[in-house]
Amino acid sequence: MPEIVKAVRGIFMINIDAAVEAGFLAMASSARAPEIARLFVAEVFCKRNLGSDYVARVVATELVTNVFKHTDTEVVVVRVLCEDGCPVVEVHDEDDEVPVVECVGGEAESGRGLLMMSMLVEAWGVQVRPGGGKVVWARLGRG
Repeated sequence: MPEIVKAVRGIFMINIDAAVEAGFLAMASSARAPEIARLFVAEVFCKRNLGSDYVARVVATELVTNVFKHTDTEVVVVRVLCEDGCPVVEVHDEDDEVPVVECVGGEAESGRGLLMMSMLVEAWGVQVRPGGGKVVWARLGRG
């Protein structure tokens, strides 16, 4: 069982070195959650020598922001995995609604995040969990 090394204001960070996956973070869904997710992903990439963390930070920011803005989820989980040498970022939430890429007009101030993310990653998708909630994942390319 991984050791909990930090528990502050609803943020629980699992010891990255002891985890089976590259990294795991569970935190309260809040306005600060995207920033915390970015910092977490950067730390995992650094500790696991996974290469550039730029795309992973963009993915984590977008997906965690969507949870905060568009769901009533209280806890959001961010996982970083490595599958066949490619990093994968997963965001778990308690909402069943599947996100979709929207076509928005030129005047719109939001609604382009998933489209942007889809252009940066090798693949992405959504897995609805049988007990409720979903996992949105993005597989980053090698290097």
